[in-house]
Parts: sequence; C-alpha cells; structure tokens
Amino acid sequence: MDAREILLKQLNKTISQLSDVYKNMANPEIAVYEEWTAKDILGHIVFWHESFARNVRDIVNDIKPTPLKGKYSDLNQRCFDEMRQKTVEEIIQRLEAAHRVIRENILNPKLVLIPYKKGSRDYTPEEHLDIVNEHIKEHLSGISKADKDAF
Repeated sequence: MDAREILLKQLNKTISQLSDVYKNMANPEIAVYEEWTAKDILGHIVFWHESFARNVRDIVNDIKPTPLKGKYSDLNQRCFDEMRQKTVEEIIQRLEAAHRVIRENILNPKLVLIPYKKGSRDYTPEEHLDIVNEHIKEHLSGISKADKDAF
C-alpha cells in the first residue's frame, strides 16, 4: 500500500467519525467557536471538501480545474450563507457525495498537483489528503469538546 492509499484510508476514517458525531449530536446549533456553531463547522468542512472533490474530478477528466477564488473570510462567509439554510442531514449527504468523488479519483495517476485556492500553491495528492485530514480532525476535536461540555 502506498502513501496515498494510506492517507486516503486515514481520511476515510476521519470522515466516518465526523458523520457519526453529527448523526448522534443532540444540538448542532451548539457554539463551538466564538461565532461558529457545530453546524457552521460542518458546512465549512463540506464547502471545502466539495471544492477538493471538484478539482480532483476535473483533473482526472482532463477538465481545467476551477479552484475557489477570494479571501478566506469571504469564502467562509459564502459557505455559511449557502449552508445555514440546509439541514444537518442535507449537509452530511453533500459531505458523503463529495467524499465519494474524492475516493473514486484520488488514486488516479493523472493527479500530480491539485489546486487548492486561486493565489495559493498547488499540492500533491498526498499533501492535500494529509492537510484535509488534519484540518477536519482539528475541527472534530473542537466539536466533540463542545458537545461533551453541553451536558
């Protein structure tokens, strides 16, 4: 098993844990960070995961990828505006769909570099998998702590 496969397995595990936390969460409107609820964080993760999925799918299909463009704060606001009107169940379905696209494409040898965001450097698939996994795990830790503190 090569590094990319190992990193994909790790991300699969983290995505599964994230889904389980939300499926068992009593109150997704619980504050986790100063202005972010658990539901906001899920929307943020899905927004970026969908971008990752689009970019790898496009590269594998010989389509020029269209990475997100703009300041992080503006992009996060865009994801909140889009996701806050969705239910947790709808957002989880979008997460699972995006992750399925990633799983189906990430091991393709056509993937050498993956764009992240306009103005940012491109990442190898291994770097991208690792960064995404660590980012989600960091949020998962905050969500789990806030959920436990609520009881």
